[in-house]
Amino acid sequence: MTREATGTFEVKLTPQPLEHGEGDTTVGTMVIDKTLSGDLEATSWGLMVSAITQVKGSAGYVAMERITGTLHGREGSFVLQHSATMSGGGQSQDITVVPDSATGALKGLSGTFLIHIDKGAHSYTFTYSLPEGD
Repeated sequence: MTREATGTFEVKLTPQPLEHGEGDTTVGTMVIDKTLSGDLEATSWGLMVSAITQVKGSAGYVAMERITGTLHGREGSFVLQHSATMSGGGQSQDITVVPDSATGALKGLSGTFLIHIDKGAHSYTFTYSLPEGD
């Protein structure tokens, strides 16, 4: 059965030093710390690699993020894999649950996660499914 979870989140991105490409600001790495509220009450941490071009509004990132908390009352953790690009004010996102990464009462979780940003405020829509009988 497919379900939908919605809510908001606060995120802190902490830039990390690079061992290669010193002085080049095109590619960067960051640690992600996030607090999610709503249908998914959780915290997360992860690693992001981003690329920012010389054209304002054009960029891309990939990331792995481990989320731990409660999804519609079920406790556990899972990993999201991110891939996103931005260009000319538009964006493309592919954020999915890593297969077999879920633990606890979320074991067997699959789904896609969509990030919304409106006037600096972050929210999400998480479309997911769990094995039948759970």
